[in-house]
Amino acid sequence: MFEDSLVESGGRLRSKQKATTAISFALQIVFIGILVLLPLIFTEALPKQQLMTFLVAPPPPPPPPPPAAAPVKVVKIQSELDNGQLRTPTAIPKKIEMIKEDEAPPSTGVAGVVGGVPGGVPGGAMGGVLGSVISGVPATVPKAATPQRVRVSQGVSQGLLIHKVQPAYPPLARQARIQGTVILQALIGKDGGIQNLHVVSGHPMLTGAALDAVKQWRYKPYFLNGEPVEVETTINVNFTLAGG
Repeated sequence: MFEDSLVESGGRLRSKQKATTAISFALQIVFIGILVLLPLIFTEALPKQQLMTFLVAPPPPPPPPPPAAAPVKVVKIQSELDNGQLRTPTAIPKKIEMIKEDEAPPSTGVAGVVGGVPGGVPGGAMGGVLGSVISGVPATVPKAATPQRVRVSQGVSQGLLIHKVQPAYPPLARQARIQGTVILQALIGKDGGIQNLHVVSGHPMLTGAALDAVKQWRYKPYFLNGEPVEVETTINVNFTLAGG
């Protein structure tokens, strides 16, 4: 009878343990689910600074080291000279290069003619210019261009004067006792006539008479390199009361 009570109590205890284990396992699953869903529901409660540190991109990897410098190979050239004398080779070269010299240009001379030019002298340069040919060609010197206008002094222009008209003394200037020299700038044409005349200096009461008289003067044409040219010069006309 005692054994039957032990068997019945053991079966009840085992059934209670299984139920308790199942309930505990279910509660743990519910608790873990709540812990997982809380951050997804209440996102403002999460630490933002810590989350931002997780989103920062990692720094780029360091650049690869530069390649090592290529070793410099020093080639030592052996000279064939030893103290100014040829050195005996230690080995016979397998390949001997043939040195080909440049060929001389063909001669342009005529057979039987010294130096390639008729009438040349022995020892002359090949293809040289014959002196007689140069002497036979007349040298032409370019002719310099003749200027169309030159400037001469007053003394030179006076030597070319062939017709001179004395100026009439103005009556008002004579009454006012005015005298002096009128300086004129003149251009003598190729035919010897006055083409351009203007006053440089002088009393206004005397310049008119001086211009009227000089306009009638005539000069010899001035030749330069065999050609007549225009001449620029100055002309002085003197007015004196004693000579008037």
